Amino acid sequence: MVSTDLLISLVPFFPLLGFIIIGLTVNKIPKTLASYIACGAVLFSFIVSVILFVQLSGADENQRSLTVSLFNWISVGEFTASISFLVDPLSSLMLLVITGVGFLIHVYSIGYMHDDPAVNRFFSYLNLFVFFMLLLVMGSNYLLMFVGWEGVGLCSYLLIGFWFKNKDYTDAANKAFIMNRIGDLGLIIGVVLIFITYGSIEYASVFSQVGEGSATLTLITILLFVGAMGKSAQIPLYTWLPDAMAGPTPVSALIHAATMVTAGIYMIARNNLLYTLSPIALNLVLVVGLFTALLAAVIALTQNDIKKVLAYSTVSQLGLMFVALGVGAYSSGIFHMATHAFFKALLFLGAGSVIHGLHGEQDIRKMGGLKKYLPTTFVTFLIGVLAISGIPPFAGFFSKDEILAKAFEANPIVWALALTTSLLTAFYMFRLLFLTFYGKTRASDHAIAHIHESPKSITIPLTLLAILSVVGGFMGVPEALFGSNKLEHFLNPVFENSLALMNHTHLAHSTEYMLMGLVVGLTLVVIFAAYRSYVKNGAVPTFDVDSTSSVHKLSYNKFYVDELYDSIIVKPLFALSNLLEKIIEKSGIDRVVNGIGATVDGGSRLARLLQNGNIGFYIFAMVIGIILILAASGFTK
Repeated sequence: MVSTDLLISLVPFFPLLGFIIIGLTVNKIPKTLASYIACGAVLFSFIVSVILFVQLSGADENQRSLTVSLFNWISVGEFTASISFLVDPLSSLMLLVITGVGFLIHVYSIGYMHDDPAVNRFFSYLNLFVFFMLLLVMGSNYLLMFVGWEGVGLCSYLLIGFWFKNKDYTDAANKAFIMNRIGDLGLIIGVVLIFITYGSIEYASVFSQVGEGSATLTLITILLFVGAMGKSAQIPLYTWLPDAMAGPTPVSALIHAATMVTAGIYMIARNNLLYTLSPIALNLVLVVGLFTALLAAVIALTQNDIKKVLAYSTVSQLGLMFVALGVGAYSSGIFHMATHAFFKALLFLGAGSVIHGLHGEQDIRKMGGLKKYLPTTFVTFLIGVLAISGIPPFAGFFSKDEILAKAFEANPIVWALALTTSLLTAFYMFRLLFLTFYGKTRASDHAIAHIHESPKSITIPLTLLAILSVVGGFMGVPEALFGSNKLEHFLNPVFENSLALMNHTHLAHSTEYMLMGLVVGLTLVVIFAAYRSYVKNGAVPTFDVDSTSSVHKLSYNKFYVDELYDSIIVKPLFALSNLLEKIIEKSGIDRVVNGIGATVDGGSRLARLLQNGNIGFYIFAMVIGIILILAASGFTK
């Protein structure tokens, strides 16, 4: 019988081993073998994660936490940090999402990246990405979480810029890396402040010492949230995520669904007690999440790149998750994070199947009528769209409805803005569906002549994710329907201390039924509006954006936020750098350094003249030297 401690250790070990094996033999083993090693590593981690999840599910509430300490990592004075893993209901659910969805993305990559000459390197990066994400959610202390946090940032840089010969792709990778460093600075300062305040970086020790709110605790939680803003792409650090579409489509799915962007959600959920005791920070999470969700949804309305639409959709959905966290509905935020992983991975991989079938085309204005050419992709993509739009009984309906219900409990204005975001989501997602799969085909004759359904390595993961997008929501069915919420009950040990401090007023079942009906009804109206515009009337976005309205141009150009950052941050920094280079570097440092070098060089040239090969001169120099030595010794006496 394998011990629980060993099982916990094996979860991150398998992807790390896969990375090491493929990385050391990257140019020596066949790509088929590399893909099997990479997929097998994540599959084994998933199997172990399922075993751990079953063990936790069958345990009593007060026993749903397993900790294994491998060894003491750092011990300097009073500071100690160990390599230790924590598996509780929250991290167990994260393990299933990361390894389960991650495995399907790995399998999908076999078909999608089949013709890429660097596919072995790609699979090694994928395994490393999964390893660091597992480290992030399994670490029992802030330092180990931070190592995983930085690791997924590194892997995102490597994967977004995977096709590094294209400068636009490397620029996107640099942008993601740099913007995340801004957030990470806030996170590490927050971790340092935690150690200074509580004398420990272990979750259990810190949480046991937190008794009441304070200015220091508020500062800590705000700094941690700055890290979450970067990693989970919230205002003002969200602009890197849409540009991350430069990487291969499986990377987009992995970043947007199963790994990197969920890190900020996990981190705040893990520190739920700190945020509950810091209402200012919690309100900040709510406000930032709400405006990010709304802004990204408005931008997505006018985008024409199939992956960019999904990217802004991710930013918007992450905003809704932060709204849930901001109103104290931590389990609701985690629930939507889990269902979002299913349907967003499905949508990205479906988009990749379309791009694969059209040989690289991503502009939806050049698509249309593809459902007869890509039937499996169409059906699975439709399921993903229905799920993210919140149509019952698909997964997104249950998780999004729960967030809206909790928002209504907190504040009707918050509910109205969140509902607006949800309705905009339904419109731009059905706009994407109709423009891609319905109407007349607008693709080129060459593309149509060679279009084909994707291979089984692509369609099988799509089918499995479609099934999860249908049934995944039933793990968190609201109390109004079946009297108990299994997911909320499962996560209760993680959030019970926060729930005890909150005064939630639960909605009456009749009110919840009314809100459900209202939301679904309005969503259907919005879907019909999209159908009427893009199918019945055959509207197609124009290529001449300048001829559109000012509001449309504002949304299409993403409210000029990138241009604003370039004007007020990037260009001034470059100007300051050039000025400092001229004044300090060239006029100061270079002159001193070069002056010393010139002095040494000149002195060496003069000293070289003494070596002239004349023996008489050497004897004369020796005599002079002896006289000087004798004179010096006599002088010292």
